[in-house]
Amino acid sequence: MATTTIPFGFASTAEEVSAGVDLTGKRAVVTGGSSGIGIETARVLALRGADVTLAVRNPSAGESVAATIRTETGNENVHVAQLDVADLASVRAFVENWTGPLDILVDNAGIMAAPEQYTADGVELQFATNFLGHFALTVGLHDALAAADGARVVVVSSSGHLISPVVFDDINFRFRPYDPLLAYGQSKTASVLFAVAAAERWAADGITVNAVMPGAIATNLQKHTGGLKTAPELHKSVPQGAATSILVATSPLLDGVTGRYFEDNQEAEVVHDGNGWGSGVADYALDRTNADRLWQAATEMASL
Repeated sequence: MATTTIPFGFASTAEEVSAGVDLTGKRAVVTGGSSGIGIETARVLALRGADVTLAVRNPSAGESVAATIRTETGNENVHVAQLDVADLASVRAFVENWTGPLDILVDNAGIMAAPEQYTADGVELQFATNFLGHFALTVGLHDALAAADGARVVVVSSSGHLISPVVFDDINFRFRPYDPLLAYGQSKTASVLFAVAAAERWAADGITVNAVMPGAIATNLQKHTGGLKTAPELHKSVPQGAATSILVATSPLLDGVTGRYFEDNQEAEVVHDGNGWGSGVADYALDRTNADRLWQAATEMASL
């Protein structure tokens, strides 16, 4: 399944996988860029010369992070814009305010195992945050991506997608009892399916779209689960956790590679059972029929 040999692995850092890459003149957006691996993702993009926008819910927190990145990298082209991916009105405002080409979009913001909540648009919160808002954002920015030369979209998923496929007949848990981990798993499967569907639709525009699994990193993401439950030997540092996103966003080794799922800086093996929720990509997450069905459902849910 792999298309090229990638000389990086589990322990590689974001700086290591992007060594020698020059992003001068490239424009990048990182959602959730003021916390967790989003900070390191934005920092390394800026370090490599990109003009980076942190798209964040809290602009004041974002500005504090941006100031630190400017100081650490010497790159003054680090900006902050307000974006709440769980709020479709906020997504539309961000899209309307964006001008010019966009070379790199990292759909990074996310939540995990949240208690049952619904957005103002009536969508289950994890599905809205992890998938639907990013779907609306990326589709809304399609023309900006197409205007760039070989734009790349990185969709941050998780091994949690192995917990559940998208349950199309009950995405919003109107009939099933709500389960935070099932909702999380469904939302992360949707993220992979989005990459598959967008890759097929946008190949002629020179846009590549891939999903990534960052790994087990101790961040605020686990606030509802009481911290990481993964075995200690599988834990990653934040620089290691951001590496796969940076690899997929920047590496010349992946020119033209699209519609795939990467983990530990490698294309993942397809698995046909839960695999202990540990590694690999589920066959249902790469299924084109599922991807097309999700695209149609998301288009209707986001009123696009």
